[in-house]
Order: sequence, then structure tokens, then C-alpha cells
Amino acid sequence: MPVANVNGININYTIAGHGKPLVMITGLGIDQSTWKPQVSAFKEHYQVITFDNRGVGKSDKPEGPYSPRMMAEDTVQLMDFLKIEKANILGYSMGGLIAQEIAINYPERITKLVLGSTWCCQDDGANGVTPNLLEAAKLPPRQGFNRLIDSCFNRLFYRFIIVPFIKFQARRMKEAEIKGIERQVECIKGYDSLDRLPLIKAPTLIVTGTKDRVIKHESSDTISQKIPDARLVKIKNGSHVVCMEKSKVFNKEVLEFLQST
Repeated sequence: MPVANVNGININYTIAGHGKPLVMITGLGIDQSTWKPQVSAFKEHYQVITFDNRGVGKSDKPEGPYSPRMMAEDTVQLMDFLKIEKANILGYSMGGLIAQEIAINYPERITKLVLGSTWCCQDDGANGVTPNLLEAAKLPPRQGFNRLIDSCFNRLFYRFIIVPFIKFQARRMKEAEIKGIERQVECIKGYDSLDRLPLIKAPTLIVTGTKDRVIKHESSDTISQKIPDARLVKIKNGSHVVCMEKSKVFNKEVLEFLQST
């Protein structure tokens, strides 16, 4: 896979398909391979750019601290490297925080914005991550990662086939990979874009699953109310990884939005 030297680090990226660019940003602790169901569907219509965020996969894992703003700069500089002036941006979970930062700080670089299974702030009410993620963040890294993975999936096939495989892979993680995930965990703590969301001018779609056990799905209500003219889609019985477990519905909603005028 090709590598781009941007923002002082090497970012591992992949390009598939042709057409207008669509940049997809992954969530906490996962690499670009999780976008497989989306790449297969979207590459027929778009030039799809996926990559490993700093700290995971085959990208560099520098010392911290990290921040969503820093990783937004990674993404924008990757676009510069690829000579992409403007793109559709899809951010999932932590990637949604990064996508918000791009939309707020680099509005001229976004055509349309898609935010999946994400949040804008943490409070005592309906906004932010669930106790499942808060508890996972307090555990030693490998245990915390396993707790997070347990909370991500709802469907039996994933819980009994995919989750054990991911946990097996996690046991083989090297220390640098564990440290990278730890820095990403620290990166999302205290994130707050609530008062800045009205600055987002790009047409925006927010997608959430109604049975997300990692992010309070009501967080999407807040985001949709704060971003002017945003569209909100709640996928019935969708888990945190609704883009995987209900990929056909998720992909349909995203494609219809991106192709709408």
C-alpha cells in the first residue's frame, strides 16, 4: 500500500474507484480495512480514499498527545498530497470528530459531510459516549479494547465469529500498536464542538443506529439540530458499527445523500 509523508508522519492510504473524491475516516483503534463494505459499494461511483489514522494500522505511531484537530490536519494534508482540492468526507465514530474539525476549520475542502455513529460533546444528559466506553477507557489497554469491541456489535454472527477473531488479533498487538490506541483514547476525552457546529456549512448527513451501545444515539439529535439544514437518519436496531452490521442500509442512505442535488 502507498504511503504519504504528511504533517510530519507517514500515513498509509488506499485509493479505489474513479470519480469525485470521497475521503473516509475510521474510528478509534481500527484501520482502514473496516471500510471494506463501503469501498465495495462506493468505488463504483466515487474515487474512494481510505487510510490508517496516526497511531494504528500501517501508519506511524508517534508520541502523543493526539487531538481530533491534529488528525484533521493529517487528513487535509493527505488530500494536498493527493492533489485533491475538495472532497466528500465521511467520518465514523472518532472519525466523526475528525470530520467535524475539517468541516469547521477547512470548510472550503468539503463538498458534502457524512457523520456516522459519532458525538459532539460529553455531558450528564443524552450527549456523548455511553458508560460502556467510559468503563473501557479505565481498564488496561488490551482489556479496554476487548470491552469496547464487545459493545460495538449486536448481531449474533459478529458477536460469535467476528469479535473472537478481533480479540485474537488484539492479543498479538505489539507494544507500539497498544500505545497508539492509548493515545487515540486520550485524544477523544473532553472533545467538545457543540458551540462550533453552526459553523458547518457543508450539506450534512448524520447516521446512527438506534441500539448503539458505545455512543448515545441521541447525540446525533443534538448534532442534527446544531448543524444548519442537516439530515438525520436513524437505522432501526443498528449497533455502533451500523456501517458493517447493516451495511446495505447504511450504504444506500449515504449514496442517496451524496448523489442528491
